Amino acid sequence: MRTEDVLAAIATGLWRWDNASGTVSLDSEAARLLGLPAEPTELAEVAVRSRFHPVDWNEINGIVNLAVAEGTLAEARLRIMDEDGRVLRTVRSRSKPLENRTADGRVDYELIGTIQEIAEPQPGTTAAHTPITGDWRRSREAFLLDAGRALAEARSTAEVLRVAASLSMPGFSPDGLAVFGVAGDRLSVIGHHGHGPGDEGPFSDMRLDTAYPAADVVRTGRAIYLPNPEDYKRRFPATWPLAQRFGRTSWAFLPLIVAGRTMGAWMAAFKHPVSFSPDERSVLTTVARMLAQALQRAGVAESERELTTGLQRSMMPQLGPEIPGMRIAARYVPTGGGLQVGGDWYDMIPLPSGRFALVIGDVQGHDVRAAGLMGQLRIAVRAYASEGHRPDAVLSRASRFLAGLCSSQEADPYDSDVDSDLQSPRFATCLYAECDPRTGVLEVARAGHPDPAIRMADGTVLMRPTAGGLPLGIVPDTDYPTTRFTLEPGETMMLCTDGLIETGGHDLDTGWARLRAILESETPVPGDPESEPLDGGPVDGDHLEKLADLLVQAVHGPSSHHTTGPLADRREDDIAVVLLGREGEGRGRGTLLPHPSRPARRTMLTVAQAEPERIAGARQQIRELLHDWADEEQLDSAVLMVSEMVTNVLVHTDGDALLVAEAVGGLGERRLRVEVADTSDELPHKRHPGEMASSGRGVLLMEMLADSWGVDPRGEGKTIWFELYEQSKHPDPD
Repeated sequence: MRTEDVLAAIATGLWRWDNASGTVSLDSEAARLLGLPAEPTELAEVAVRSRFHPVDWNEINGIVNLAVAEGTLAEARLRIMDEDGRVLRTVRSRSKPLENRTADGRVDYELIGTIQEIAEPQPGTTAAHTPITGDWRRSREAFLLDAGRALAEARSTAEVLRVAASLSMPGFSPDGLAVFGVAGDRLSVIGHHGHGPGDEGPFSDMRLDTAYPAADVVRTGRAIYLPNPEDYKRRFPATWPLAQRFGRTSWAFLPLIVAGRTMGAWMAAFKHPVSFSPDERSVLTTVARMLAQALQRAGVAESERELTTGLQRSMMPQLGPEIPGMRIAARYVPTGGGLQVGGDWYDMIPLPSGRFALVIGDVQGHDVRAAGLMGQLRIAVRAYASEGHRPDAVLSRASRFLAGLCSSQEADPYDSDVDSDLQSPRFATCLYAECDPRTGVLEVARAGHPDPAIRMADGTVLMRPTAGGLPLGIVPDTDYPTTRFTLEPGETMMLCTDGLIETGGHDLDTGWARLRAILESETPVPGDPESEPLDGGPVDGDHLEKLADLLVQAVHGPSSHHTTGPLADRREDDIAVVLLGREGEGRGRGTLLPHPSRPARRTMLTVAQAEPERIAGARQQIRELLHDWADEEQLDSAVLMVSEMVTNVLVHTDGDALLVAEAVGGLGERRLRVEVADTSDELPHKRHPGEMASSGRGVLLMEMLADSWGVDPRGEGKTIWFELYEQSKHPDPD
């Protein structure tokens, strides 16, 4: 008896589908099942396609593609339609896709298989029936959308593995998962779920030629489905004992392929039997593809983070050696997005004179070029400082260096392949402070950078105004004036880039208010019972480190999201911060404790003839110095007299005004003394200005508002001073 007769007797037909030529060959039984005359025939693909239900045709397309990718059989249920669109019968198709290379070298496939009629269950019976469409398909699509979104959002390999472990597939959720990676000729487990600690041991270092399903999948790039233990034992007898002890019933091993390269394998193991129907294989294959892409993205992102972090760390200096009488702490935090590199930097430079210099700066941009320019500029500043140049000369040379460096990298207008932004001119802000550790004297030159802040021994924080020039690189030959002041025992100076102030949507004012609250806080480490209060100054080097952590946490920690500023949509910026603390007098080495008595608050400011706008800074200095003064009216009086004294110097003399203010004593009983010195020998005298006069009231104001005042001639010039005595406001006993 011929094979064709046997197949016809059991209502099974043969067909051959050539995808390259678009023709389908049917035997007589296959033609009959498709509603055609019962005789062998060869038809165009479109003629056969018209006999299938449209929904089923879309279904079989995906099943065939899956079978081609896996090298397995394509199985499907198909409804046969007549010319009027009525369902004649339902058939089951089983076919094997075979690759076929065409004459022009293109790889295509042809299907060779069978088609057999199946009986539909009658209404009212309990016969099993698997719908071709329905809730399962909708739940599958919803699951794949959720899985794709979760895997796309994973940013590290660990996150990808956690997402993979949490996947709950509709109808056949695995209870054991493992992801295998390939390194050379070795296979190892990089993540697993549903297994105990140490269970991955036998699979942690396996050769690719091992008779193990995952190794076979990596070698061939084809999925392996093992629906029962017998199938596993028959196909992989050597490694069956390794899998047997886990008590699983079905296994699926799928390749992790990205851009045609197999990067590993994914195993899904089930305690309940799974037949791995086409729909189930389709879900597993789709998840494997998404998992492979997610792992590749995570691997690339981790490599970039490791590279950029290493690059940035290699460019940042190490603080040290220890400086007698001083303590230093520093932090650098790159921007939250992009390549995690930027142009902020800090440095500590030992000088030939025995002093040392602190440098902090910010090159424009948050990209690789900014980091590269930062590294070159930092080395240049270090070289100029090591040669013994003064602060103003160091910044002048650095500005010339950066301007020349950027001009040599300007883009060629005829070269369209070069990104103009990568070669556009850049500038940098910088603050250079030279410090004498014995006396605490600081000489500061500033190039467009934020002013330093001083935390006094009693916790009061002042922004110390300093003279400054243009940012580096804008004008090659620029002068940078130097400001000199003293860091008193128990005081701490903070240098920072604008990222510390403005990150979180803050501007300079609101950002500085946020930092002031941290610097003046009495509890540097919330929740740490061993942490000593900051009232009275930082206590030691460790305390300075904790304060640096607090400042960074204030803008990058979880709590910072509750204090966003008015510009909340602004881009995050890099952060660099340096803290310099001077040890207190009369204390052992390594401490920063203040003197046991209440420390004096003291500030000093020079207002040049060419900078009358700094009178507003002088008024602000007095307000910050007396931020907790008991009597607001006295504070207003002090501000008014300071403004009048400094203005008189600028109007009636040819020199600059030197302002020195000091508050001493206990809270509520303090004495404020303010001195303004100039180089003129002319003494002030009382006038009687009319109602419309614009000047001449200075002495009258002093007599009315000050508790005491006077004029002291000093060599070439004089000093005008006044004193105020704090008047505490006690509650009425009644």
